[in-house]
Amino acid sequence: MDKNTKKLSIYKSFSNSEKYSIKWSNYFQVYEKILSNYRNKKIKFVEIGVANGGSLFMWRKYFGKKAKIIGIDLNPNAKKLEKNGFKIYIGNQSDRKFWDHFYKKEGKVDIILDDGGHKNLQQISTVHYSLPYIKDGGKIIVEDTGTSYVKKEFNNPSKYSFINYAKNVVDNIHRRSPLLKKELSFYSKKIFLVEFFESIVVFSIDSKKCFENKEVANKAHNEWAIDYRHNDYFGNLKSKLDRKYGLLNKRSFFRKIIRKIFYRNFIFNLLDNIKIKKIFRDLNN
Repeated sequence: MDKNTKKLSIYKSFSNSEKYSIKWSNYFQVYEKILSNYRNKKIKFVEIGVANGGSLFMWRKYFGKKAKIIGIDLNPNAKKLEKNGFKIYIGNQSDRKFWDHFYKKEGKVDIILDDGGHKNLQQISTVHYSLPYIKDGGKIIVEDTGTSYVKKEFNNPSKYSFINYAKNVVDNIHRRSPLLKKELSFYSKKIFLVEFFESIVVFSIDSKKCFENKEVANKAHNEWAIDYRHNDYFGNLKSKLDRKYGLLNKRSFFRKIIRKIFYRNFIFNLLDNIKIKKIFRDLNN
């Protein structure tokens, strides 16, 4: 454990917890980054997978007395933690009926942290069924996402791993781009930001910020901006063709060919992809 981590208030809350708890060392830096703004505020915080309650005590120390700390676990013995002032629900995070019951009782929450079973269905179900019930400005945090790469027990890597699901969420929120010309989905209307850390994925929820994107320009005069993106390949050749075959370029058939080759970037993309493949190979080595 490095010295800077030990100085963090979240680590002090962890190390001074009344019950046993275990966390990965890099989590504390992430916690401090994504959760510090919620301290000493009236929030409703939910943790899935509470074991004997060590992390619940940590969260209560960290967030302060105004926070309501709720635990979810499969083990009925976790109910004993209610004598310490926590609200505990016993249930299966993969079960939609459990989530319907939970949110019917609790209403909307600010933060839900998944430290449960770490299997694909469990992690994905938590996000999918909780998304409608997270307040604007809240978060869904999924821990131990490294299991998306573990074969034994978790049957990954897989097309249906949690990380692939999270990548699909990233694809989905790009529906807000007018370049895609797609209708907004429930995900793109709710999730403003997705953050990937080693073994943690964070979804920031804010429907007010999830508007369809639009291009805007300021009032200054555009004096010299020219698109030079493709000049490194065929910019000069295209200029020569324009000068030499300018009249032919006015004819629809010839114009279509020129656009196919140059304006639609067929050759550019082909050459780009050769270079990109080399970078991808380096990335995956």
